[in-house]
Amino acid sequence: MRKRFDIRVQPGFATIAMFCFFLLYVPIFTLVVYAFNSGISIARWEGFSFRWFVAAWNNNLVIEAAIRSVQIAAIAAVIATAVATLAAIATTRTAGYRGLTFKYSFINMPLMVPEIVTAVALLILFSRIKVWTGYSGLGYLILAHTAFCIPFAYLPIRARLENMDLALERAAADLYATPFKVFRYITLPLLWPGILAGLMLSVVISLDDIVITEFVKSAGQETLPTYMLGQLRRAITPEMNAISTVFLLLSLAIVTIFFFLSRSNEKSD
Repeated sequence: MRKRFDIRVQPGFATIAMFCFFLLYVPIFTLVVYAFNSGISIARWEGFSFRWFVAAWNNNLVIEAAIRSVQIAAIAAVIATAVATLAAIATTRTAGYRGLTFKYSFINMPLMVPEIVTAVALLILFSRIKVWTGYSGLGYLILAHTAFCIPFAYLPIRARLENMDLALERAAADLYATPFKVFRYITLPLLWPGILAGLMLSVVISLDDIVITEFVKSAGQETLPTYMLGQLRRAITPEMNAISTVFLLLSLAIVTIFFFLSRSNEKSD
């Protein structure tokens, strides 16, 4: 009797998946382990120590770059999430019309265009503005990060809106609630998990960005990724491992916070 094909059983897929996970996570695990190396080599283990974490903590350049990165990421993420929320509502709470697909593509363009192209375009634009205005502060980096983060915030917010049941909003409208009250008391609370997802994703993307930052920044505006890139061009020490480990823990903390916030919002729904 011929054996029936079961689509739930795919021989070899688990092995391939485990091999891919091995290739992805072993380098990260190695990086974290050597962050605790007491020696100056990143290839030879010389004992356990917090030496390089202390060195990074006492390095004023690292602290300044980290504070600058957090400032840029926080401001850019808030602005990008606010703009993405408005764009998501405008493109989902409306009847279909010609040009709507173009708007989707336009909003998501930074995801499709190579980042180097966006960086060069911003460099040309901001260099002109710097000449006209004489201003060369952090505003350019914030604007550049905001523009790049908008599509990352837009996608989870739009997905949340498309999966929301319109019954409550329609019921509120039938009870003579104004559009603002419907948004404030119905749409916004239901949309909150998507907004948090977009905000946290924008923060991570902004903290991690190096290409756009390298092109747009002025002198003395090093962020942590650009500082690390500059150090890697000179001499590699476990201090870079320590900084990368802190970055990794920060990303894990953001993901964990979002996970628990999402669970609490689902239970409240």
